[in-house]
Amino acid sequence: MASKGTDSKIDKLSALPNVSAASAKKLVAAKIDSVAKLAKSTSSALQKAGLSAAVAGKVLTAAKAANKVTSAAKKAPAKAKKAATAAKSSAKKTSTKAKAAAKKAPAKAKKAATAAKSSAKKTSTKAKAAAKKTTEKAKKAATAAKSSAKKTTAKAKKSAKESPKKISKAAKATASKAKKAVNDAGRKGGTIKVPKSVNQMDWMKRLRNR
Repeated sequence: MASKGTDSKIDKLSALPNVSAASAKKLVAAKIDSVAKLAKSTSSALQKAGLSAAVAGKVLTAAKAANKVTSAAKKAPAKAKKAATAAKSSAKKTSTKAKAAAKKAPAKAKKAATAAKSSAKKTSTKAKAAAKKTTEKAKKAATAAKSSAKKTTAKAKKSAKESPKKISKAAKATASKAKKAVNDAGRKGGTIKVPKSVNQMDWMKRLRNR
């Protein structure tokens, strides 16, 4: 009489397509007592166990297909667990990065505000310096213009003061030249006879004739 373990193995093998209860008993008797062992077996080994060549080929095909499904089913939880672990790890990293970014954000904002304040201060300082320079330049230009105007006024006054003197001097020189010319003209006249002595004067000649 077969044991319960043997019956269970026969039932599992006979559940495969193309595997009858008689074929299953032969396989279990040949120690090919699981789907995994049957899938790894060969056609010749199955024939030695008592199966025909045609049945052996069909049984192998069914066993290999069933073994793939079983293997995939076994691996599925492991893959799912691995995927879940990876997802959890990724979520943890993302959360850590988000926390770090959130922590850094105020510092960055503060730094940006400080930089903006510093830039505004520099701009204001430059503007003040430029305005101061402009004022100084304008003041310098005004002083230079005032000095130039003062010099021009002084020159004009001096020129105005000296002009009458120059005119008077020129007039005197002209008058002197004119007087000299008249005197020279009177002395050099062709009709005027200048006496050489008192005896040659008319009035002396008249006195003698008396």
